[in-house]
Amino acid sequence: MLELKSYTDAMLEHQMTPAGPIPTAHDPDGVYPYESYVETSRRAELRSYRFISLENEHVRAVVCPDLGGKVYALQHRPSGREALHHAPIVRPIRVLPRHFFIGGGIEVSFPISHTPVQIVPVHFRCERIGDRIYVWCGERELRFGMQWTVEYSLGEHDTFLTQRTVFYNPTETAHPWMSWSNAGVPAREDTEFHYPRGPVLYHGEKMAMIDWEREGPKRQSDMTRMAGFFWREPDCGAFGAYTPSLGCGLYHVADSGEVPGMKLWTDGIGPHEAFITQYTLDGEQCLEIQAGPIVDQSIKQELQPRQKRSHTEFWIPTDRRLSIYDIELPAPELIPLERVPLFAWRDGSASLWTRLLDAYFSGDDSLRPAPPDECDNRWAPSGLEELEAALRWAIEASSGRERDRWLFQLGSWYAGNDRTDEALAALEASGDDRAAALAARLHRRVKGDAAAAAACYRRIRSRVFALHPQVTFERDVTLALLGDETLPERERWLEATSALQDEWLIERRAALAADKGDYALAARLLESTPFQLIHQRYARTKLWQRAAAALGRDAAAIPASLGEDDLFVFGAYREYDEE
Repeated sequence: MLELKSYTDAMLEHQMTPAGPIPTAHDPDGVYPYESYVETSRRAELRSYRFISLENEHVRAVVCPDLGGKVYALQHRPSGREALHHAPIVRPIRVLPRHFFIGGGIEVSFPISHTPVQIVPVHFRCERIGDRIYVWCGERELRFGMQWTVEYSLGEHDTFLTQRTVFYNPTETAHPWMSWSNAGVPAREDTEFHYPRGPVLYHGEKMAMIDWEREGPKRQSDMTRMAGFFWREPDCGAFGAYTPSLGCGLYHVADSGEVPGMKLWTDGIGPHEAFITQYTLDGEQCLEIQAGPIVDQSIKQELQPRQKRSHTEFWIPTDRRLSIYDIELPAPELIPLERVPLFAWRDGSASLWTRLLDAYFSGDDSLRPAPPDECDNRWAPSGLEELEAALRWAIEASSGRERDRWLFQLGSWYAGNDRTDEALAALEASGDDRAAALAARLHRRVKGDAAAAAACYRRIRSRVFALHPQVTFERDVTLALLGDETLPERERWLEATSALQDEWLIERRAALAADKGDYALAARLLESTPFQLIHQRYARTKLWQRAAAALGRDAAAIPASLGEDDLFVFGAYREYDEE
C-alpha cells in the first residue's frame, strides 16, 4: 500500500499587522525585501489550506505547501501516534526573521533561519516514480535570488520519511546561506531527550560549554527555563525525543558528514511556557529538535555562482523508545539529483519586478508597470540582479511622483544589497516620504549620523505618513540620540499619537519619560502594558532596568509584562544588531 493524495482543509488563522512602509533594509527586526510584522490579531478566522499526504502501512506524512512546504503531520501508522506537534491553527508570533513564526511540524529554512516564507504558499509538485512517492516544495527566494527545493519521499516499505534538500545559486554572485530542519514535537514533563554524548554549547541565561552526558538535561522536567543546546562533536549521527505518557517519539538520523549540525530547543517547565502556548490552540507544549548541514548556527557559508549542493536526512516516527546508537542509516534509492525540480519565484512575489524587467529588455515603455505607492509594501527584491538597470531605465522614462517612487525603489534595492552610498544618493534625490524614512535609518544605523537622520525625518511632507507608528517609533529613537535639545520635538510627535495603544509607541513614551527624568512614569507604562511576547529583543528590558535602578528597585526582577525573553544576548540570530 502506497498512497499519494492532495486535499484542502480549513484552519483557524490569526491575521498579522505589518510593521509599516519603511523597507526592512538594515532593520534588526526584519530581513530585506520581506515585510515584517509587529502584532497578531486575537480573533481567528477560517482559511483554506492545501495539503498533500504520503502514506504506506508504516508512516503517514502530511505536507502543507501553503505553510512554506513544511511537514504538517507525521504519524506512526500501526499505533496511530502523532510524532509532531500540530494543531489546526496558524497563530504567528514574534520570532526572527519576519516575526511571523509558528511552531510544530518540520520546517526547512534557507538562506537564513527561520525561513522567511514559513507561512506563505510556495511552489510544489508531487509524483509517483516506480515504488516511491515524492513531494517537492520550493521557490526562488527574494533575498539573494537563490533556489531551494525540499523533497519528501516515501517507499512502499519505509518506516521513515526521507527528506532531501537542494540549494542552487543561479546568480553571478556568491551568497551567504545557512539552513536548519526544525521539528516541533509534543512536550510533556516526561519527554526524554535522546542525544549523543559530547561537548555541547548551552545558550540560556548564559553561554557555556557543557558535557552532555554529565551535565545535560535528560527530560523536559529537568528544564526550568528556555534554552538551546548545540552539539559540537557528537559521537553518533542520530538524536530524538520520546514521550512515555503519549507513547510517541520522533528520531532523526543522517550521515554526519552531510548533516553534522544538531540542536535541541526547549522552553522548559515554568515561566517560559507562555512562549509556546502563544502559538498553540489548547495550551499544550512542544519543543524543537533540529539538524543542519552547518555545525554552528552563528556561521554562514557561501554558495558560489552556479553551485548546487544537497543533503539527505531521515525522520523516524515511533511508538517506542529507540536507542540512537542502534539506528542504522537508511539507504533508499532516490531519483538522480538532476531530476529534482528547481522552482521559480513564488506566485506574485516578484511578478511586478519581472514585468518591469520584461519592459526594460523589450525597450517598450508602454509595458512598464506603475511603481508601488506608499500603501504597497512591495520593495525591489535584492535577489533580482538585473533590477538595477531596469530601475534606472524606469527613472529616466518617468517624471514627478512616479519618478520619485522609482528612485525610492532603486534606493531600497541598493540598501538591500548593502550599497549604502548609492542607496543614499537615490533616496535623497527622491521626494517620496518612504525614501526620507529609509535614508534616515541608513544615516543612523550605517553611518552613525543621528543629526543627518533627523534631517531626513524633517523633510517628510505628509503628516499622515509622519504619524505612522513605525515612522514615529524610528524618528523618536533617532531624536533621542541627539540629547535633551530634542525633548520638545519628541514630545510633540508622541503627543500627536497619544490616543493609540500601539505597544511600540508606548515603549517610546516610556523612553521619553525616562529621558525627562520621570522614571516612575516610565516604569508604570512598561509594567501596565501587556506586550506581546517577542524573542531575542531586549530594548524594553534595558529601559525598565534603567528606570528600576533610578527608582532604587531590584533591576533583576524583570516583569513578565515586557514580553521579552531573558536569554543571554546572542547576536547570531539577527542579520543586523539590535538598537
